[in-house]
This record gives sequence, structure tokens and C-alpha cells, in this order.
Amino acid sequence: MGIMDYFSGWCKSKRRLDGLTVVVTGANAGIGKETALDLYDRGAKVIMACRNTQKAEEARSEIISKSNTKSGCLVIESLDLSRLKSVKECARRILEREEEINILINNAGVIRTHGRTEDGFEKQIGVNYFGHAMFTLLLLPRIIRSAPARIVNVSSMSHKYFDVDLDDINMERTSQGVVKSYGRSKSAIVLFTKALHLKLREHGINNVNTYSLHPGSVQTDIARDLFGNVIIFIFKYIGGAFVKQLNTDTYRAQLRPITSELWRKAHVPLFKI
Repeated sequence: MGIMDYFSGWCKSKRRLDGLTVVVTGANAGIGKETALDLYDRGAKVIMACRNTQKAEEARSEIISKSNTKSGCLVIESLDLSRLKSVKECARRILEREEEINILINNAGVIRTHGRTEDGFEKQIGVNYFGHAMFTLLLLPRIIRSAPARIVNVSSMSHKYFDVDLDDINMERTSQGVVKSYGRSKSAIVLFTKALHLKLREHGINNVNTYSLHPGSVQTDIARDLFGNVIIFIFKYIGGAFVKQLNTDTYRAQLRPITSELWRKAHVPLFKI
């Protein structure tokens, strides 16, 4: 991949998403919030599945005020990915209310978090992988019924440097550094994306697409925790504004053919924000 691949590839699609229902986890901040705004502008019904519902309400108000079209719909759901009980309850509520789920964007994530989840998983793999994997599988029958549909899992380039150790998934026998734990959790979601694609095809389901993507180098709370304030300063003042890397999320989410291979790499501009 050449250096210019990081500076090009801007999504200029104007495609409307009227009548479609999109679930976005972590839609109250960062890339998730900007993705929700873009989808809302395109006319979609956006279910903002967030742990902090107060921040989600604030984000909802901000999205409506910023929207150019105000043509979509925003619904807030409580979702704590560190608690599988919460994951099940959120999925149940969505399934009870929504006849269709056309797009699922698993965006939420944590970093620089130690300890265990309520269910005993190392915190980062518990939230970034297990929570999202269960959420996806619980919603999957409705997503299949709503086809054509797609599932977008936000990963990270860090997955390239850290493999998942299935014999030590909780990192009890190895160093539990922040970056290593985060990278492993993102490797897990990439593998889940590919495995889900293969299983869908194995069962003859050809109209549900699965994607994983690297959202780009942007100014977010996770980026600040991962890289520190110096790199965030570079992102902000060399890059410009905030987080238009959501174009990759939105592009992958649109219900239109991208490629015959339904799981593939996604590269986005490094500093074009």
C-alpha cells in the first residue's frame, strides 16, 4: 500500500437511506456520533445504542441541531457491552420494537481499561469483542430477515500486530499491556467478521454482507488514550477539523454493492479530516 492511499479514497456518495433502520453502538461520541449524524441526514432511523444514556441524549440534541436535512429519526437504547445481561436486554427491546434491522454498525470500544467485566472477561476483549459478538448474533435473525442488509465492525490497524491467543483469551499468562489488549480485541472482531461471512455463505445467505474497517487516524477519546496528547495535536492541527473518517463507516453501511468479496480490507485517509 502506497503513502497516497492514506490521503485519498474519500467517500462522496449522496445515497439516501430513507426507510432503513440502522443500529449504531457507541453513537454518543466520536466516530459513532458523527456516523449517526450522517445516517440521520440520509433519512435513516438510527438506534443509538449507548452505555451512557445521558450523553446519548445530549448527542441526539446535537445531531438534530447540526443536521442539514433533519429527515431521519433517532432512538436511544441503553447498552452496556461490559455486561452480557445488558446486551441481551438491549437486543430484546430492539427486536420487540423493530420489524427490520437493515444495518448494524458495531462502533463502541474501550481502551486503557484494566480489570474484568461482570462476566469475567478481560475488560477490553469483553467489551470490544464478546459484547459486540453476542449483540450481533442476537440481532442476526432479524438482520437476515431484513436482507439485503449488512454488518459493519469497526476495528483498528492495531489488529495487524497482535494475534488472539485462544489458550489465554483473558491474558492471564501474558503481559496485559493496554495496547496489546486493545490490539488483541480488535484482532478478535476482525476474525469474527470473517467467520460470520463464511457461516452466512455456508448456509446459503448471500444478501447479508459483513465488513470490518480501520476508521482512520482521527481525534477521538480512544485515540487520545492510545497515542497521547502529542499525536492528537498533530491529528487536529495538521488534519483540520474532527472526524470525517466516518465516511468509511457510512460507505460500508450503504446498501449497495461494493465488491463480490463481502469481507475485505478498508483503508482511509490518514490526515484528511
